[in-house]
Amino acid sequence: MVTSVKQMLEAANAAVPKITSEQAAEMIGSGNTLVVDVRDAPEVAASGKIAGAVHVSRGMLEFRADPESPYHDKAFDKTKTVILYCASGGRSALAGKVLKDMGYEKVYNVGGFKDWSGPVEK
Repeated sequence: MVTSVKQMLEAANAAVPKITSEQAAEMIGSGNTLVVDVRDAPEVAASGKIAGAVHVSRGMLEFRADPESPYHDKAFDKTKTVILYCASGGRSALAGKVLKDMGYEKVYNVGGFKDWSGPVEK
């Protein structure tokens, strides 16, 4: 069965709750939260990232999130709340769906970096 990007986004948006910048800030303040920027490196270099976020480009996410991968990033822990964002919300929705499929339970999409109203680091 052939799947379109539109269908993939619909499935991702159904599986991964969209949250506001304010909700994300509350979750971050509560602790045990991982914020992941899935944009490409030139995007992050141009604008900075949410303070404290880890940058993992969308293409490397599965490798960084899987504890069995030689590329695993120890910041990825299935007990943490994971908040994702990209430039407009599409890549972060797809990334969130992948993390859910990999067994991460508390996964949220804050949407695009432009939607963030909290602190930023360069």
